[in-house]
Amino acid sequence: MRKQFAFALTGAATLFALTACGGGASTTPSPDATLDPANPTVVKVGASPVPHARILEFVDTELAQEAGIDLDITEIEDYQTPNTALDEGSLDANYYQHLPWFEDQVETKGYEFEHGEGVHIEPFAAFSAQYDSAEDVPDGSKVVLTNDPANQLRALKVLESAGLLANITDESTALTLTDEQNIKQLDLEEVQPEQTVQVFKNDPSVAIAMINGNFILQAGLSSKDALAVESVENNPYANFLAWRAGENTAAITKLDELLHSDEVAAYIEETWPDGDVIPAF
Repeated sequence: MRKQFAFALTGAATLFALTACGGGASTTPSPDATLDPANPTVVKVGASPVPHARILEFVDTELAQEAGIDLDITEIEDYQTPNTALDEGSLDANYYQHLPWFEDQVETKGYEFEHGEGVHIEPFAAFSAQYDSAEDVPDGSKVVLTNDPANQLRALKVLESAGLLANITDESTALTLTDEQNIKQLDLEEVQPEQTVQVFKNDPSVAIAMINGNFILQAGLSSKDALAVESVENNPYANFLAWRAGENTAAITKLDELLHSDEVAAYIEETWPDGDVIPAF
């Protein structure tokens, strides 16, 4: 069942689409089920298209059959649907989120999820179609950044590293920056995470767009062309596999193990040699 589907859905539409593609009620086996390569266990996983779904496709093609699992991969472009579908039972697991986002979702939405260790990091980056360096960006320039708190803080810290903001703390937001922090009086505009690339490409008034790594890859951009890039040293934003609490089955355990294999690390390094995706293990 090596299938990939692309959706950007919410609510009832999510359930309809996943059910129509064979994702109805979850058929997750019991935790003590054994894995049989001759009769592989299907694991339904929701993932961002790039790099997550591509990594899963590699696992499915090269590693999963021998391990006794068969991945049914659903590509999802937004950041809300994967957790909604997991919570509702249309997915057995998802692979798209990092710890700060996961913790915020669990706290604010009441999800009962568990997760594995980090698999990869996609550095956050600042892009400009107008300026070749951060030093060239004039005071008062328009900057678009994501409106979700976990990734917005990443954006603010990248801007700080480029010398465009100062004294950013873990409590800083685009709406609460003081004049001492917003030293160049940047015009910070919040948008949905998936909209940052389109605004960057289509709005000539935007001086800088702060873009998350998966959307950088989907847009065919590269962090080597960015004004500033997030450091990967001690980076807390490694993406991992998540599943419903208490449902860490043999199949999900095996999938998490394969995602941390030498083969996957080599695949990541060979597929994204410029550092747009970096193994976290």
